[in-house]
Order: sequence, then structure tokens, then C-alpha cells
Amino acid sequence: MAARAGAEAVHPGYGFLAENAPFARAVGRAGVVWIGPPADAIEVMGSKTAAREQMRAAGVPVVPGTTSPVESAEDVLRLGTELGWPLAIKAAAGGGGKGLKVVAGPDEAERALESARREGQAYFSDPTVYVERYLEDPRHVEVQVLADTHGNVIHLGERDCTIQRRHQKLVEETPSPAVDGELRERIGAIAVEAARAVRYRSAGTIEGLLSREGEYFFLEMNTRIQVEHTVTELVAGLDLIREQVLIAAGEPLWLRQEDVRLTGHAIECRINAEDASNGFLPSPGRITTYREPGGPGVRVDSGVAAGSEVAELYDPLVAKLVVHGVDREHARRRMLRALAEYEIGGITTLLGFHRALLEHPCFVAGETCHGVVESEELAREAVQLSHETTNIQAASDGRLTERVTTVELDGRRFEVAALVPEPPYAELARRRRERTAGGPHGAARDAVVTPMQGTVLAVNVQEGEEIHAGDVICVVEAMKMENEITAQRDGQVTELSVAPGQAVTAGQAVCVISQDDAT
Repeated sequence: MAARAGAEAVHPGYGFLAENAPFARAVGRAGVVWIGPPADAIEVMGSKTAAREQMRAAGVPVVPGTTSPVESAEDVLRLGTELGWPLAIKAAAGGGGKGLKVVAGPDEAERALESARREGQAYFSDPTVYVERYLEDPRHVEVQVLADTHGNVIHLGERDCTIQRRHQKLVEETPSPAVDGELRERIGAIAVEAARAVRYRSAGTIEGLLSREGEYFFLEMNTRIQVEHTVTELVAGLDLIREQVLIAAGEPLWLRQEDVRLTGHAIECRINAEDASNGFLPSPGRITTYREPGGPGVRVDSGVAAGSEVAELYDPLVAKLVVHGVDREHARRRMLRALAEYEIGGITTLLGFHRALLEHPCFVAGETCHGVVESEELAREAVQLSHETTNIQAASDGRLTERVTTVELDGRRFEVAALVPEPPYAELARRRRERTAGGPHGAARDAVVTPMQGTVLAVNVQEGEEIHAGDVICVVEAMKMENEITAQRDGQVTELSVAPGQAVTAGQAVCVISQDDAT
């Protein structure tokens, strides 16, 4: 299609095609320039086991674990004894947290192995998995590299992507609060050596884990531009896509390592269609109102508008909100201002969650926020702030609303109130909420319901089986994420109504947990 259109080059973005070696080769065979790394580099680094072997041979430190596929739960148990628990089971062709399962102990080995294999097959058409030692509360620190066709390789500093949930990044920033100049030089050198080891070309990212003790381990290489490349662009003053195009055109890098200047601090918040108060479950739907923030140092990368549909079949990322400040605290306050101005109606998003997180003492102090992201405390705060983000209150005549927002002027923040017409759908939305107040989630307490729309991947129980509170009944995939539906109490499974491959809707009953009257 590109050749028929007369295109001279193809840039694959940061979707799955960006790391598809056969596609890269097909572009080249069609006589079109591939704006990305060589297909061989994509192939080697796309296999996590092959990448670990390559990095180990090049002297790059890797997390202790296997470099060959793991075939059975018995293998996992043996490795748990050798490496110690917990372990991480990872899809060999995976990335972005897909196909990654943490195994706390022997009793979780079989289920985690099956789940990792299933996700590997679903996302990457490859069920192969391997095992690593799981590092407790490390920082996820990655390094941006640029490499040209003339043998020049440089790095552009690090990004801290530690704050995640389900191994999916939520907030990224640069520089890392935990990295000083000496450590930056050391991990930058590791990243450059890793890129040289696979004869890399174009922009790429070396992802690594920084332990509490200051050890840095190679994790994987993303052979593409990344979602969070924006923060690097802001502090480095570079357009990384432009650099990719120049490299693909055969141009040498125009700056050397000593020419790289990193200025200020940048933070990115991923605005996902997810409900932080309900386990970060996907929240697909139609966007009814949409208003982006602006002002100095604020950047929004999005592809939606009022009326856009956020489908349940795809990644829940709606937009990327990025800010740049003179230092971390300035950037943090600027992000809070931008989050307060951002208005997305009709769906539940992480706007309130991000405000709650950035105001939490752990984030202010630059800590890992381990255990805080999915805490009930933060979820409650996120709900409250979600209501306050765009504070709309009905005026006495019912036709005007008061919108309170925050603006930044000369480094100071001010609250501004304005009376605006109430949107025409507001009354309809209120009536709809009243009608559904006791809806799907008002089912009898014996029934187990799925809180999201999706597809059943696995059913772990049988009709008549005795189960306990917390046991997994089934696994539902929604927006490319696996969600475990668990029993809310002890009892016997009755009226089991789902099967693998079946589509389910939010609030649909999965089964009933029956108890004897004497229980």
C-alpha cells in the first residue's frame, strides 16, 4: 500500500508493527525506507531470552534467571528453589507488562505459568515464557539511545517509569529522582554498549531495573519510539521522530555525547479510560465533553474529541499529558494545574487518580510509591478529586452551571469561576443514573458478576464445586488486559453461566455462590 501510494518511507509509530521484524523486511523489499532499527535487531531484542543471552555475552548485567524457555510448573518450582521467591514469569516475545506474572510461592506456579503463556499467545502469537528473579520494589529506569548508520551511538539520559499498576506504566519522568550524575553516566554507558551489541540503528530504549542497593540490570530493549519519549524530548530539546527520519535517510548524528544538554524536569501522566476506584478496570464508552489544558510548559498528545468512542477492544490510553518545569517540584505543580483543567466527560479516566498521586507525600519525596498506587486511600482520594476536577454545580434556574478551574500565572496559581450553559445531555444523564442506581451491581449477594465487558478467557471452577472466598472463578479479558473474577465468600458454585470464548457484559452474572442455611 505504501509503495502504491508513492511513499518513500514508513514510520510504524509505537504500536505492534513497530517491533515486527517481518513487516520491517517487507517494507524494505517493497523499495520503501524503514524508519526504524534493522529487522535483525528487532528480531534479537524481540525475543527476551535471545536478548538476555546477547546482553550477557556483551558483558551487560542482566537480572538472574533463565535464558532458555521454561516448559513446566516443575521447572518454575525448581527455579524458585534455586533463585528464591518471588519469581517473575515473562512472555519471551512480550513487553509492556503483557505476559508477565509474579509468582509469590510454589502454590501459584501452575496458574501463573498458564496465564503468562495464554497472554503471550494472545498478544504476540508466541506462548514461550522464561523466568527471572523478581526484584522487590526496584525502580524501573530506562535509557533513551540514538544510533546512526555510521557507528555513532549516544544516550539522552534516563526516564523513571517506576509508578505502574499491573506492570503498565502510569507516570514517567526525567530525570529520575534516584539517579545522580555518576549513576547516569554508568547506566548510559550500559545502554550504549547494549545498542552496539546488536548493531542498532534509530531511536531505541534500554529498559532496566535499579535495585535498592544501586545495582542496575538490563531488562529488555524496546526497538521503537516509546509512548513516554515525550519527556525526553522536552528536557533534551530534541524532536526524536525527526532524529529517526534523519538516521533513516543515512545522515550521521549531528550531536555527540558531550553535546547533549538535559534541562529542567518533565513529567508525563497517561490518561487512561480506567476506574481507579474499581481496581483500574477499563471504562470504555463515548466521550461527551472534551477540553484540553494549555499554558506554558504543557503538552497534550491525543487523538480524541467530544463524540469519540473509547472501544473496549483496544488499549485504554486516551491521551498523554506532559509538562516541563525548571525542576521537579515546578513540574509537579504545573502538572497538578494541568490535570485540574483537563475535562473529559462521559467516561471514567485517571485524571483524579493522577491528582491524588502527585499530591501524595511519597511522590512529592520522589519515592517509588510501592503499595500506594492501588491502595484504598488513594482510590478514595482519586474519586473525590475526579468530582472536583471540573466542578460543575447546577445554578438556581437549572440552565447555567458554575465551572471552577485553576490557572497558572507567573508561577502562581489562581482559581477562576465562570457561569456557562449546562450541556444539553446533563439532565438525561441524571435521569439515566437514577434509573440504573440499583442496576447490575445491585444483584443478589449470592451472585458473582463481572464488573466489565469483555471476553471470557478461562473458567477455573465447575458446577457444584466447593470454593472459598478469593478463589478465581474465571478470567475476563477487557481492553487487552486480563481480569480475575473471584468468589466473594465460601460456598458451592451453582448456576455457572459462562464458558471460555464467551462475550460478557458489565454486571452479567457469572455464577451463584450458594451456602447452606446453617452456614
